[in-house]
Amino acid sequence: MGLAGKKIILGVSGSIAAYKSALIVRGLIKSGAEVRVLMTRAATDFISPLTLATLSRAEVVTSVHSGDSWNNHVELGLWADAYLIAPATATTLGKLANGICDSPLVAVYLSARCPVFFAPAMDVDMWLHPATRRNVERLRGYGNHLIDVESGELASGLTGQGRLAEPERILAVLDDHFARHRDLAGHRLLITAGPTHEDLDPVRYLGNRSTGKMGIALAEAAAARGAEVTLVLGPTELSTSAAGITVVDVRSAREMYTAATERWADCTAGILCAAVADYRPATVAAEKIKKHGEELSLRLVPNPDIARELGLRKQPGQYLIGFALETENGPANARAKLERKNLDLIVLNSPRDPGAAFGHDTNQIQLIDRNKATAYELKPKRAVADDILDRLAVETAPS
Repeated sequence: MGLAGKKIILGVSGSIAAYKSALIVRGLIKSGAEVRVLMTRAATDFISPLTLATLSRAEVVTSVHSGDSWNNHVELGLWADAYLIAPATATTLGKLANGICDSPLVAVYLSARCPVFFAPAMDVDMWLHPATRRNVERLRGYGNHLIDVESGELASGLTGQGRLAEPERILAVLDDHFARHRDLAGHRLLITAGPTHEDLDPVRYLGNRSTGKMGIALAEAAAARGAEVTLVLGPTELSTSAAGITVVDVRSAREMYTAATERWADCTAGILCAAVADYRPATVAAEKIKKHGEELSLRLVPNPDIARELGLRKQPGQYLIGFALETENGPANARAKLERKNLDLIVLNSPRDPGAAFGHDTNQIQLIDRNKATAYELKPKRAVADDILDRLAVETAPS
């Protein structure tokens, strides 16, 4: 099983469903995982720390001031392969989403570098409340993994959504995560991300609204799945320090072109996610351009086409994915771009879709190849990244 040998933190918060944490711990131990348990003070009203300590074979932490060195929240955050919070109450979701660090559960969450999974549990009206929905989406937007609630009879006597996912399902989600954890091992992946800035003078430039969020999410997800990633990143306030990623900072389209073409031959796959300027000013003024009259005319010249060039240079065994941001005739324009630039797959998205494209923590895409189009719902960009990488893994798997 994928859980064998993995180091798992279980965070338990104060829900009646906390009794199921004993079953989760037992299942993790049975699967060969090493488990450390954190509890909020409220959780200890529903299940004894001694019970979970006995099952996990390790001391349970109930305070940020607890004793031994492994209880230190920074050390635990670095120790774990995954952090599971189950059950996660409405209060705990709010604290996680807003960084309110008043328990070891939240302290370790804020220090964790591993994937985080959260399984909510609460009454139906609490689950459906806009505040809860906002906190859930914020946590997903941070790249955390939701193990969704189930429907059924609740502790209040009502029937509806809000039940904690059954332990078997929670364990299956974790097991599946680790089973595919290294499915991109052996890939050398080139990813372009962010905008380009085309200088007009020493003060001004032509640019676009790209933040680099989607490309960075792709790079981090690919590295987490075992790929060796080169991220060619345009000017953005965002960054990444994830292991397995080499970042090449560039500014202009020509710099991105040079960085990408120099590295493409050594890569097994490429994902061209950057919003590259199609044109640049024909000349760059040495001094700031002063206002003269009512109008200013700029002569623009085309930038080199990175996707077209990599498509021309693509060798057997290389797989190339492009992006198409379209405001009209999306599927037709995307498929034409795929053919024109010799891509294997193209990711279509539109700024017309609420919550999608530039500046958002979410995106809504279609994956289009020469035979079919597959549409996906609006998701956090890290989840979108995994959808794209799932397709890459399938298409490039040894036959």
